[in-house]
Amino acid sequence: MRRRGNGEGTLYRRSDGRWGATVTLDDGRRKTFYGRNRREVQERLKDLARQREQGLLVASADQLTGDFLARWLEDTVRNSVRPKTYDSYELNVRRLQPLIGSVRLGSLSPAHVQSAYGALLRRGLSARSVHHAHAVLHKALKQAVLWNMIPRNATDAASRPRPVATEMKTLNEDEVRRLFEATADDRMHALWVVLVTTGLRLGEALGLRWDDLDSQSGRLAVRRALQRQRGNGLVFVEPKTGKSRRTVYLAAGTVRVLSDHRQRQREERLLNGPAWQESTLVFCTGIGRPLEGGQVSWRFHKALGAAGLPRIRVHDLRHTAATLLLTRGVHPKVVQEMLGHSTIALTLDTYSHVAPALHREVATQMEHLFQQAT
Repeated sequence: MRRRGNGEGTLYRRSDGRWGATVTLDDGRRKTFYGRNRREVQERLKDLARQREQGLLVASADQLTGDFLARWLEDTVRNSVRPKTYDSYELNVRRLQPLIGSVRLGSLSPAHVQSAYGALLRRGLSARSVHHAHAVLHKALKQAVLWNMIPRNATDAASRPRPVATEMKTLNEDEVRRLFEATADDRMHALWVVLVTTGLRLGEALGLRWDDLDSQSGRLAVRRALQRQRGNGLVFVEPKTGKSRRTVYLAAGTVRVLSDHRQRQREERLLNGPAWQESTLVFCTGIGRPLEGGQVSWRFHKALGAAGLPRIRVHDLRHTAATLLLTRGVHPKVVQEMLGHSTIALTLDTYSHVAPALHREVATQMEHLFQQAT
């Protein structure tokens, strides 16, 4: 009989007629399990081998929760999500490690989890941040349940803090006009116009190249986004979702502003000569390099101050675009496609604050039934 290799397990028959196998795991510990017959135990050995080949965690519930979370991040999460998403997962695992990392995975209880949430809140994290930590831990433990490492998910019985709903801040039509007027001579003017009239995410706008724009048909194509990644700096990435890769129609005024912006950029190129770094980006620095999100935010807040407008985020211009369109009666499906939302339900939930105005419009339209025909 062939001697079984390391990690393949040792098969033997017990005195009571059942079969057993002992396997040495990757971390050096040994795992024993039993079956009614030799074939049943062999199938369990094959399943264990498949998990090892696929990079799945094969250690038992005796390992520390911190060790499990670290390997889950490396073996499962890293290759299945975008780098920015991975950074978010890793941050939440780091926050949880000091609180539950030393608890055995099989002994992790809802009380442990609840205590960790309370400790994070006492350290000054917001309810929303703790909610994100809960989501990551829930996903990790759900995977452990699927791999039969633990019988139940400890987060299911823990109460997560409910994030406080914050009121969405947007600009009304008059405020948008004031912003445009106050920045008309600023080199960032075109960016504010594009964000308000197209609803693009900032990264999508900063990733636009001139060949993404068709001034004749008045359209732009969202094909990429600019993103800062830890360890990689500024990189161009695929749009956030499949729906995010889209075509957006431009207002005639937006086309004119972009035409003026392109002329200004040509003048900057000539002025800087060899210092200009050609990138074909629509929005760039004074020497052609990609713009940093923090730099854009600083310029935006400066523009708001010059226009005498309340302080909001750059991302709120996207909310402004959607709110203005919905209150003007544009169909939510059209707004969803313009924004690149994955579903219309997401659009309706995000902009539920517009609902009262839409309901009032319904009543106005129904009033026509009571008017005499002329």
